[in-house]
This record gives sequence, structure tokens and C-alpha cells, in this order.
Amino acid sequence: MKKLSIIFGLLAALLSDIMCAVVAYNYRDMLCGIEHAGYSAPASTAFLLAIPYLIGIVICIVLAITFMKKSNH
Repeated sequence: MKKLSIIFGLLAALLSDIMCAVVAYNYRDMLCGIEHAGYSAPASTAFLLAIPYLIGIVICIVLAITFMKKSNH
């Protein structure tokens, strides 16, 4: 169970890094699109992509804590 706890902890950290990269890329893309391609949506819509990543991160953290508690018993 301790290995699963470590795996889900690392997965949560990896997901947070991926989330930052994806959201930053799409925010920059939206800014460029607004300025040059005539996009009508605000650039802040790129932050909506963070929602599924945040859900995944929370699930991984909960699973990591659960497995850690089970391994201590």
C-alpha cells in the first residue's frame, strides 16, 4: 500500500506540472488569437482547462492519503 501511496503522490505532482504547462500554452494562444485572429472569447477561458486537472489532482491526493493511512495500520 505504501508503494501505491507514493505512486499517487507522484502522479498528483506530475498532473500539476502538466496542468500548468497546458493552461499557460492555451492562455498564450488565446492572447495571440485575440490580437491577430479575431477570437471573441476572453483569454481567461484558458483557465477552464484547469478544472479537469484539478479534479484529477484532488483524486490522486485523496488516494495517496488513503493508501498511506492503510499502510500504517
